[in-house]
Amino acid sequence: MSDEDSQIVVPPSFVALFVPPGRVKPTAPRDTIAARHELCEDLAQMLTEHALLKRFELGVTEADVLQRIHAGLAAGDTVTAAEAGWVIHRLAELLDWPQPDAA
Repeated sequence: MSDEDSQIVVPPSFVALFVPPGRVKPTAPRDTIAARHELCEDLAQMLTEHALLKRFELGVTEADVLQRIHAGLAAGDTVTAAEAGWVIHRLAELLDWPQPDAA
């Protein structure tokens, strides 16, 4: 593992997406998990402005915006369903919006 790889911090909440119930070890290698985390973190960062704009344009609640974005992510093939949920929770965190109940 290179020094660059060791500097990547993947939060436990993201690693947990790769740990099946009843297991303690992730099902994917560390570099795969780190790459997926980077993609999901970038996605959440990129969606912040979009979420703010949609809330303003549509005049809907923060929860509605998060639900709509989650539906869009879940319908695509860029991220898994679990990753889409993580992105939505991270997006809410970045915007200082209430966390969705289930995403």
